[in-house]
Amino acid sequence: MRRILFWFLLGGLLGTGGGFALGVFFFPYIFPPPVANQQVADRAAQTVLGTGTFVHADPSDPIHWGRGSVSVLRDAAGGRIVYLEKDFEVGPGPDYRVYLVAHPAPRAKDDVRAAFIDLGGLAAFKGSQIYAIPEGVDLAAQGSVVIWCRAFAQLISPATIARVP
Repeated sequence: MRRILFWFLLGGLLGTGGGFALGVFFFPYIFPPPVANQQVADRAAQTVLGTGTFVHADPSDPIHWGRGSVSVLRDAAGGRIVYLEKDFEVGPGPDYRVYLVAHPAPRAKDDVRAAFIDLGGLAAFKGSQIYAIPEGVDLAAQGSVVIWCRAFAQLISPATIARVP
């Protein structure tokens, strides 16, 4: 009788833990956030500091991918932003963050872990989005914008920033 109770409790614990883990993994696929459509106010008044294109960091990985354009802009008041353009899209997942990374072309996790600035959580898997760059950040020392999965420490998609003269 004790043996049956042991296996019953063990199965219940493993089933609950496995179900929770699968729920965390599949939640973004089942209930994705709506497409973002944030617009930069008065785009003509913005100075383009740099541009880039998100790439598939590891083509052998069909789950972690990204594409689309990104711009680094400065407004008339001197504020700086990272603007994910309307063609931006990444494969869904949990706890995605937008990072500024010193490495100019990160393709591995260690390229990102060395030095990054967290700009905040990704608002949507698709569409235009705005992220403020904190004051005091030296943009010359930042080589790329990266979409990073904090929950699994996974590089999703990097974009090397080409400076605009």
